[in-house]
Amino acid sequence: MINQNLHRQPVALDSNLHRNLKLRLPITDWTLASGLNAIFVAAAEFGDTCREFPIVFVKAGKEPDGTEAIAPIAVFGLTHNENLYVSGTRWRAQYMPAVLRSYPFCIARLDDDRFAVCFDSGWSGTSVLEGTPLFTEDAKPTELLADVTKHLETMEGEIQRTRLVGKKLQELGLLQEMRFDATLPDGKQHTVDGFLTVDDKKVTDLPADVVMDLHKSGILGLIHLHWVSMGNMRRLVDWHVERSAASAPSAAAAAPAA
Repeated sequence: MINQNLHRQPVALDSNLHRNLKLRLPITDWTLASGLNAIFVAAAEFGDTCREFPIVFVKAGKEPDGTEAIAPIAVFGLTHNENLYVSGTRWRAQYMPAVLRSYPFCIARLDDDRFAVCFDSGWSGTSVLEGTPLFTEDAKPTELLADVTKHLETMEGEIQRTRLVGKKLQELGLLQEMRFDATLPDGKQHTVDGFLTVDDKKVTDLPADVVMDLHKSGILGLIHLHWVSMGNMRRLVDWHVERSAASAPSAAAAAPAA
């Protein structure tokens, strides 16, 4: 999965073109994600994600059958280009979603059966002089690249399974437009909207056999993890206030004298 706000210059790996490519890994400077305010999370990640981030749903284009595609995302910030989970160069959460953890690699699907492993050629950690090589001298994938390819293949499978979860929630009419309102310490109101959540009343009103099917498929458990995760919105408000307060003195010092 290519995220245009993260993978700014994705290029398909080529054993001839990139034979001498090396990467300075592991990544220790996460300022590259400082403007990323949300990212896709697979259903398999909900258990870890719900402990640290709000999980909400967004409309993500169209499915092949013309219905609305629904995708779950982990929310990192309350405003555009704000990532409250990046503090300086450090990632401040215990968990990092798989798409971000895979950086600078990503996957581009060519058709239903083929895909290409890509990397962000704009990342400052690329080099031909130092770092971990991706290809051997005879242009074979190194152990690093083999492991990355296997990880991306697994993640692509999880992405496809997660699409089916969104499709089921949509079919059952369980999603609702949601708006989160918060009152900041200075009395100002802050609103976050444009996302979807699962309506608890609509779930409660479902027939018993449908609830049983959701339970057996694991979707009911995912719904509960989504609800649990929404408690992390309070954390985002607190961190947003903390960051705003920290930047206020410098902003005041930069203002011209009257």
